[in-house]
Amino acid sequence: MFSTPSDEPRTPASLRNDLLLIAALVAFDVLARILPHAPGFMPIAASALFAGTVLRWRTLALIVPLAAMFISDAVLGFNDWRMTAVIYVSVSLPALVAFLPKQFRAAGMFIPIALVCSLIFFATTNFAVWAFSGMYTHDLDGLIKCYVLALPFLQNAIAGDLFWVVILFGAAWLVRMLPAYSRRSI
Repeated sequence: MFSTPSDEPRTPASLRNDLLLIAALVAFDVLARILPHAPGFMPIAASALFAGTVLRWRTLALIVPLAAMFISDAVLGFNDWRMTAVIYVSVSLPALVAFLPKQFRAAGMFIPIALVCSLIFFATTNFAVWAFSGMYTHDLDGLIKCYVLALPFLQNAIAGDLFWVVILFGAAWLVRMLPAYSRRSI
């Protein structure tokens, strides 16, 4: 079971540990976004969910997706400010789990929350593409075409979000279980 922000005391040491975790997650997300990858298959949403679940200083969870996106956009180039705003808000949603009641931060909720966030990201960002990019006609046909053509990105986003949620939370679980396992093997 994962300890949540309310399970552990907030101390200067816990702040230092949270800041180190934030730096590691941001660096990981930036590299994953800059290096070649399948379109939409990135760990940013999973990192945001992870940060929102494990950080003791809850409000810091929003730094992970926002910093990762800003730093990688500084390297890759920024979109239209309206699309960028929609993307940043949408990719930050998983971090808001930090502000939900404890039952939503339980291990059984990680996959459903990741799926919902993937769908919200798909719906909002593709609406922004339709509304602001000029790639599609501003009618129902253009909107439908925008969403249909984006379905491969949805598939990759869901696969990536689920993959990275399993990797991050699985690694955290293994790290927490290692001391208990090493005591049993002595």
